[in-house]
Amino acid sequence: MRDLAAGYGAALPGLDTHSLMAGLDGVQLTFMPMGDRDGAYDPEHQVILINSKVRPERQRFTLAHEISHALLLGDDDLLSDLHDEFEGDRLEQVIETLCNVGAAALLMPRPLIEEMLSRFGPTGRALGELARRADVSASTALYTLAEHTTAPVLYAVCAVTRQGDDDEEGGGKALTVRVSSAAPGVKYSLRVGTPIPDDHPAAVALDTRLPIAADSFIPFRSGRKMPAHVDAFPDRHRVMVSFGLREKGRDEA
Repeated sequence: MRDLAAGYGAALPGLDTHSLMAGLDGVQLTFMPMGDRDGAYDPEHQVILINSKVRPERQRFTLAHEISHALLLGDDDLLSDLHDEFEGDRLEQVIETLCNVGAAALLMPRPLIEEMLSRFGPTGRALGELARRADVSASTALYTLAEHTTAPVLYAVCAVTRQGDDDEEGGGKALTVRVSSAAPGVKYSLRVGTPIPDDHPAAVALDTRLPIAADSFIPFRSGRKMPAHVDAFPDRHRVMVSFGLREKGRDEA
């Protein structure tokens, strides 16, 4: 599926909305309110529907996802293999997952990912720049970058969230992990909602609006602190963070 989408993307004149549709002869694109649905592909009427009420970056990923549905339905061999292996709800789940894979491959081609890693290394800035260049959500960029990172790195997107009742002790707002993923082979993860200490480089970067790279730690929710090289890149109301595991930290684990 990744190769199918990447091949489709390589033949396009660009990756803007109009160009993304250029390879689907006869398929129309329509934006309309769709309630809770982000989009749909109707092969019978040759139309892709996109929810006009969601964020532009969400619309863009949804369009790539629905294009992947069209590509999948046009590949008889891949479709046959899927029907041989799965059925019912499981088949639908696998197809949705594959179309997400296709969307990521279409919007974030390997040369772009390699350029980000080559220029910035496996850092918070690489994550922020990938999301900006590909015009995708930070979470979409995070999962893709983590998948292509060979170093022992854990990525996270952190943002300020409300904690309990403002009138209660410990209430108010705090910087927490919104999404996280690790490079292949890294068994550690950061749970959503994990608080970031005020003196942590990620929190300082968000407060000062300045990128920070420093030896620090991974703040696990359990209270454990694993040594890591932290690269924090502030981006509007959030901060993109990479935690590079040090050999000592890995040995202690």
